[in-house]
Amino acid sequence: MEKLVIIPTYNEKENIASIITAVFDLRADYHILVIDDGSPDGTASIVKELIQQYPGQLFLEERKGKLGLGTAYIHGFKWGISRKYAYIFEMDADFSHNPKDLERLYDACKNGGADLAVGSRYVPGGRTENWPWDRQLYSRGGALYTKILTWMPVNDPTAGFVCYKRQVLEAINLDEIEFVGYAFQIEMKFVSWKLGFRIKEVPITFIDRKIGVSKMSKGIIKEGVLGVLKIQWHSLFKSYKKRVSSAP
Repeated sequence: MEKLVIIPTYNEKENIASIITAVFDLRADYHILVIDDGSPDGTASIVKELIQQYPGQLFLEERKGKLGLGTAYIHGFKWGISRKYAYIFEMDADFSHNPKDLERLYDACKNGGADLAVGSRYVPGGRTENWPWDRQLYSRGGALYTKILTWMPVNDPTAGFVCYKRQVLEAINLDEIEFVGYAFQIEMKFVSWKLGFRIKEVPITFIDRKIGVSKMSKGIIKEGVLGVLKIQWHSLFKSYKKRVSSAP
């Protein structure tokens, strides 16, 4: 069991079967964990049917209610760590992340010296498609704002297409990760960097979702703006130490 892809879902019935099939069609020994936050549209039921087609490869964790992206990933990280996956991925369900790029993120960690590989829109070769101008402004502005305030050497700190070596997630006290929305991605990268792990950005094309409704909101953006300030402020008074895992 080497590679686990975590896909959080909320009302993704139009996309979930296709994204699962696309990952397994890579035939690269990926396992998938879908974490569904009580989607009223029946997303979880679709996954349950597919589990019969992909036994031992596809898994589902159901949670009651919309509890936030960050807590979904924390739940998935702990699930993956306990089952000894060597590489654990974050990926959206809506095809904004190309499943074929999983292999490039994996290679960056497996062979490229990275502890954490980020699918980046804002390095040479990276770009976005079909984004409205205001979304471009929020994203690029937020990335620059984060880099200036935190000094973190990551051009796309809010990116949600990521590969972690298990050792990185084991070293982070996941129960202390504070944010659940926009700032969650920033906080995870920031803590990884502060703990001395090497982050490598891999250029990707991010394509705006074609089916379903975006989860972006003013509240999420506000959390990002204020969250960066809070992350940097707390870092001035905190000593970052790697958590020692008790697992063999």
